[in-house]
Amino acid sequence: MLILNFSVFTCLLSLLVFCSKRKHLLLTLLSLEFIVLSLYFMLSFSLMFFNYEFFFLMIFLTFSVCEGALGLSILVSLVRTHGNDYFQSFNILW
Repeated sequence: MLILNFSVFTCLLSLLVFCSKRKHLLLTLLSLEFIVLSLYFMLSFSLMFFNYEFFFLMIFLTFSVCEGALGLSILVSLVRTHGNDYFQSFNILW
């Protein structure tokens, strides 16, 4: 039960970081990955507690990896076109 409380605490902490850091794209992507990791731990412990199968964890892990790869590709394309990952350095309407 202590690990589940720790996972809830880390999820809330990463949500706080996600809401407060809006200057760099890399920091927002890292906080999103931390949210996904804490949700994965909460889901795995809750499935273990109720003796369910872990097939849903594989689907969740697949989607989280795809989300991470998509975020990294967006980060790389922004750094190549604009030179940095600041949100204020490029115009959205360009």
